[in-house]
Amino acid sequence: MTATTLDTANLSRFRRKLTLLSSIGMFLDGFDLTVIAVALPVLKKSWTFTPLTAGITSCSAIVGMFVGALVFGRIADRLGRKKMYLIDLIGFVVFAAVTAISQNVWELIAFRFLLGLCIGADYPISSSLTAEFGSIRDRGRLVVALSLMWNVGALAAYLVGVALLPVGASAWRWMLLVGAALALITLVFRTSIPESPRWLMAHGRIDQARRVVADLVNRESAAPAIRPSQVVLPSLTQRPAGEPARTDTGQWRRLFSRGLIGATFFVCMFWFAHDVAYYGIQMYSPTILTSLGGSTQLAAYIGSAIIALLGVVGAAIAVMFVDSWGRRPVLITAFAGETAVLVILALAHAPALALIVVLFAIAILFSNMGPGTLDMVYCTELFPTELRAAGTGLGTAVSRVGAILGVLVFPDLVDAWGVGGALWLFVAAGVLGLIVTVVMAPETKNRSLEQTTGIRRRFGGRTADLATTGTKEQQ
Repeated sequence: MTATTLDTANLSRFRRKLTLLSSIGMFLDGFDLTVIAVALPVLKKSWTFTPLTAGITSCSAIVGMFVGALVFGRIADRLGRKKMYLIDLIGFVVFAAVTAISQNVWELIAFRFLLGLCIGADYPISSSLTAEFGSIRDRGRLVVALSLMWNVGALAAYLVGVALLPVGASAWRWMLLVGAALALITLVFRTSIPESPRWLMAHGRIDQARRVVADLVNRESAAPAIRPSQVVLPSLTQRPAGEPARTDTGQWRRLFSRGLIGATFFVCMFWFAHDVAYYGIQMYSPTILTSLGGSTQLAAYIGSAIIALLGVVGAAIAVMFVDSWGRRPVLITAFAGETAVLVILALAHAPALALIVVLFAIAILFSNMGPGTLDMVYCTELFPTELRAAGTGLGTAVSRVGAILGVLVFPDLVDAWGVGGALWLFVAAGVLGLIVTVVMAPETKNRSLEQTTGIRRRFGGRTADLATTGTKEQQ
């Protein structure tokens, strides 16, 4: 065994299983966040919505995500990945089910908020667990696969909506129950996932971490069984400059210490910029298509599904290139492409529905090729194990502020400036994300998690590795 056992051990079958179970959770997140955009037009035929209650309904789950990511990310760093991996999915089953039987607008809003708590919790928990079991060569692809499934879930929400429209006034209830049923099945299989060895190491439980690794290796290898004493785990002693070794864990304020504040700012800002445009487009695709293209509701849903499908393609491109081309070039290309397409759309005068669908689809493709998939990759790589879920939770929470801005402010801008003018909000967000990425994005491919902690981008195209001496430079 070598010092990089956890990164180099042949655990491909287990990693596929873990990624699948985490990905289904992200599928459900994408499905339930998007399905409200499909369900609202159906609900409005049965219930009375004011502009205020419609807006609150649309963003109630996002507000819940803000709280859930902040709170449960820190709890996952303290109590462990495995416990929270199960608890958040139990909550998902319960609140998705009760949301489907809501009797009025305010019950729907309250239950969607509680569902959002669980969705927000799943982001830092699933991504941290997946990254901590990943190897150097495929960690990026595994974490990006989670985001890919989020987009598949968003696409499925539109397809399920189209399929259930003939059901009539109760269609929205069945849309929400689909997510609850799938979550219940996934919960059963998640119970077989062990605790993260890296989390165990960060909490001083070295022998238990060795047993987990040895057990997984023995299950997958035909070679003679290894003993836990033969497992040599990676060192957790490397820290960003300015971050002395600590025995405490889950200290949220440490994210703003000298060695980590750069990573915290970078992750929060580029993820915030992404969500302003992405959620604005995702939540209002049917509305935008109807307003600009004069389409019917069914045509708007189909157009929205096409846009979501290109989002899946974009995430698939990220899976292909994130570990070969690298995180930084993929992210810069994606922000630049998305912003350019949104500028063209904002400048277009009375565009045809087909052109709107094509341009929005290309924008979402670029979005999901970069910031929509690399958000969790950078979070899991730039923060140390004892703060990984808390850091990812903070990034998720700040990004939800961007999502809420896109969802709540965009309709007011449409009223004031028209849809074409309001799209400049998304352009501005894209420009912000591009600038932050060019200036600050580091390259973390082909490094272990212990090596990526604290890496930051310096001016002049050089990368500083703060996890070592603080002076080593890499091109």
